[in-house]
Amino acid sequence: MKVLNKLTAPKAVAPERIIQFGEGNFLRAFVDWIVKNMNDKTDFNSSVVVLQGIEDDFVMQLLIAQDCMYHVNLQGRLDGEIVNSFTRVDSISRGVNPFKQFDAFLGLAAQPEMRFIISNTTEAGITFNPECKLGDRPASAYPAKLTQLLWHRYKTFNGDPTKGFIIMPCELIFENGHHLKDCVNKYIDLWKEDFGKDYEDFKNWFNTFNYVCATLVDRIVPGFPRKEINDIQAKLNYKDNIVVQGEAFHVWVIERPSNMSIEELAAEFPAERAGLNVIITDSEAPYHERKVTLLNGPHTVLSPVSYLSGVDIVRDACNHPVLGKYIRKVQFDELMQTLNLPMDELQKYGESVLERFNNPFVDHQVTSIMLNSFPKYQTRDLPGVKTYLERKGELPKGLVLGLAAIITYYKGGKRADGAEITPNDDAAIMQLLKDLWATGDTRKVAEGVLAADELIWKNHGDLNQIPGLTDLVVEYLDAIQEKGMLATVESIL
Repeated sequence: MKVLNKLTAPKAVAPERIIQFGEGNFLRAFVDWIVKNMNDKTDFNSSVVVLQGIEDDFVMQLLIAQDCMYHVNLQGRLDGEIVNSFTRVDSISRGVNPFKQFDAFLGLAAQPEMRFIISNTTEAGITFNPECKLGDRPASAYPAKLTQLLWHRYKTFNGDPTKGFIIMPCELIFENGHHLKDCVNKYIDLWKEDFGKDYEDFKNWFNTFNYVCATLVDRIVPGFPRKEINDIQAKLNYKDNIVVQGEAFHVWVIERPSNMSIEELAAEFPAERAGLNVIITDSEAPYHERKVTLLNGPHTVLSPVSYLSGVDIVRDACNHPVLGKYIRKVQFDELMQTLNLPMDELQKYGESVLERFNNPFVDHQVTSIMLNSFPKYQTRDLPGVKTYLERKGELPKGLVLGLAAIITYYKGGKRADGAEITPNDDAAIMQLLKDLWATGDTRKVAEGVLAADELIWKNHGDLNQIPGLTDLVVEYLDAIQEKGMLATVESIL
């Protein structure tokens, strides 16, 4: 079996035109796979420089060891056909660690052919931290790092109007590009004194000659296929240590920026010409609401409910006699009732989502969905809770039980079969849950979590003000403690 590198496999060489914040499974199975397809099928002729997103460089080292090549294994059903394909992705030219190679990071802005910036820093990534400074090496927040890069670009090319970036964030936040642009403008204002006489011109250059898109991404990416890796490597005849599995389905909705037309953006980013399901549109809002509500919404609550019920795989949860009914209840009886699109269209999409969940090839671990569960619930499920209450006059039991399951999961410890419960979220959220659970009082736990408006719920305010929510969360927390997760699920069906 051959080691995968550019000596054992052909690697395309193309100009570095894309800066990518993040080296994780999703971006490699989605964006870098899309770039590979555009390179192969159009004259896009671009490569990606990947920036390490966190200080742990484990994945980056594996990537560099393989000369930034790896295989994407797509599995599932697409247009009625079973797909189980392998593509060797060679669109990444190199990796840079901003934490150890800060000058090399800034140096990317000085490369004249650079045109695109892509990111996936999770929902918690597009935030404004006023503690960040222009002189940090690097700044901690992603928008602050981006501002550092933009400033270096501006200075290197003296504000050249042709040297702006097309910026396409992939974070699952509604209007992610609008939020990112707002954060960058806040940093420009915050660092006004550092920019001196260039402040106004730099700010104008950013807002006029850079093009920040709001986007929506959709592909389930389970990640590294641990169970099948030996068979996969034997089939490929390469020792690829960062194979990434994803579903065959994909869609990328890109809302044109206000200062660029659909036609101009499509000419620069020819995904549609490559036959990819990439939609460039005036507004991603209708696509976003449907996807976040009916795909990500059920994902967020089924994960803790399933894990605490002793079920580790999304597919197994769908086929479970109790959990399967719970998922359909959340999908069709609750979340679907909060949307405004025609019901037959929603029913069709909802069924396609469950078909994707039930992918026979992919063992999608529910724990892989659990990172940053509270911010996910805030963006994906909480709007549905409030709309359902408004429309139906009662709380959606499945969604509220999902919140109680998240709160229980964040207690940590072990489940009944001895499996570890290891929540992972913002340190302040983790500390809050630790302190609340230390009281041993489920009402204090519920009230404390629901009151964390600035930390978790943002513009939704204190959730204790939602009629009946505190009492119902306490009821479910007690039930989970007393009779277990699965029995609690059965009680609401």
